[in-house]
Amino acid sequence: MSKSKFTLAILLCAGLAACGNTIAEQGLGGAAVGAGAAAITSGSLAQGAAIGAAGNIAYCQLNPGKCN
Repeated sequence: MSKSKFTLAILLCAGLAACGNTIAEQGLGGAAVGAGAAAITSGSLAQGAAIGAAGNIAYCQLNPGKCN
C-alpha cells in the first residue's frame, strides 16, 4: 500500500469520531467510514464496515461528551 493511500485511510478513520445520537446512527456512520477506508486500501468492504461500526460505537459510548 502506498503512503498516500495509507494517509487517506488514516484521515478517513479520524472521521469515526463523528457520532450520531443513537447507537444505530453511530454504527451506520462508522460502517460508512470503515467501508470507505477499506475501498481505498483495497481491503474487504464488509470487514472494514464491521470494524468501523464497532470502533465508532465503542468510541461514542466510552466518550459521550466528545460526540454530538
